[in-house]
Amino acid sequence: MSVAQLYARDIPFPCPPDADLLQVLWCPFDHEMAHPKTALFWRSSATVTDVLDAPPEPPIVQSASYLPEPCLFSPEQVTEFPNPSELSQDLQDQLDDMSRWETIDPARYDAYADDPGELYLNNLCHAPGWKTGGWTRWSPTDPVDRSCPECGIERVPLLTIASSEWDGGSETWIPDEERANPAPVPLGTQAGDFTGIDITGGNNLQLHVCPAFPDHPHIELVQ
Repeated sequence: MSVAQLYARDIPFPCPPDADLLQVLWCPFDHEMAHPKTALFWRSSATVTDVLDAPPEPPIVQSASYLPEPCLFSPEQVTEFPNPSELSQDLQDQLDDMSRWETIDPARYDAYADDPGELYLNNLCHAPGWKTGGWTRWSPTDPVDRSCPECGIERVPLLTIASSEWDGGSETWIPDEERANPAPVPLGTQAGDFTGIDITGGNNLQLHVCPAFPDHPHIELVQ
């Protein structure tokens, strides 16, 4: 079943030369790991002639949380930084230095005065929610090898399939327009849970691909 459709212009690295469209599908059942198995299809939009009014839904799904609510993916560019586990020890020590944070908004600083590292993790590190590109989110696992088995190049984030756009610890990432005019979410979900997806109890499913050869095998990380 379909999960996402993206134009090449919204993907921050080269796509196959004959493709300007990426379609992401998944099988809505747990496989080797406790999440759906994904498939990537790079296509030319010029060859898509018979456009369906609504994508077909599978007759059976393992969980309703594997059946996304239809949403419009409207990317906006943001600046984010690496997970602390990908920083040198010197930079990690600087993040924990409270004196380096005292010039920011006092209200925000005071909330993290006992743990300034959390200030970085929640407000400056990898942005929450669905996104293309960006930095890898590492939690609950530490960084792992992401070398492409066919060429050895390190695979990079392509798409993050998120359980929500934000939570109580990352509300600073909420878009200004969403603060002023909140969009409705499916019945029974929390603010920011527009797609209704749940990956292993609130985690993200991150798809990493080879940046030199996007058609090489991709990997799936639950973080």
